[in-house]
Amino acid sequence: MKFITQPWPWYVAGPLIGLVVPALLLLGNKTFGISSTLRHICAACIPANIPFFKYDWKKESWNLFFALGIIAGGFIATNYLSTPAPVNLNPKTIASLQHLGIKDFGGLLPKDIFSLGQLFTLKGLIFIVLGGFLVGFGTRYAGGCTSGHAIMGISSLQWPSLVATCCFMVGGFVMTWLILPYLLQL
Repeated sequence: MKFITQPWPWYVAGPLIGLVVPALLLLGNKTFGISSTLRHICAACIPANIPFFKYDWKKESWNLFFALGIIAGGFIATNYLSTPAPVNLNPKTIASLQHLGIKDFGGLLPKDIFSLGQLFTLKGLIFIVLGGFLVGFGTRYAGGCTSGHAIMGISSLQWPSLVATCCFMVGGFVMTWLILPYLLQL
């Protein structure tokens, strides 16, 4: 049981994630990505006459089950497979984050930013609400999410996915090194 509750090294987890791509292609001629799931849910639940949602979403219903599996897996991992020990971070990372004002490292996400109590503060509004909106907008604008482009798109040699993944990485670096320190000072 200890093997499954500890973090797996990149050389084990990476290939396992990478094997999802050929498995989906070989077993069902399906592509991997999670952002389209929201479109399928809206197409199934919203009976409006919106052209974007007028398609046969039932052909992609496997994607809805895949998303439910992710949610169920997250629940099982959090409630039954997690350890009470804090996440093992590099001491330099901890020192850098403490210098920026983040003190609570009790879980996977720092509670100084990501907690229900922080949602009603200016910092929480920016990180959770505005950040969520920007991620959703960027996903739609890029024609897919990071998992779809980086895992599926690059492995199937799609040029737009390589460009999108490079832009995701540049955006992450800009956010981490240039914007985040200012936002944490709020």
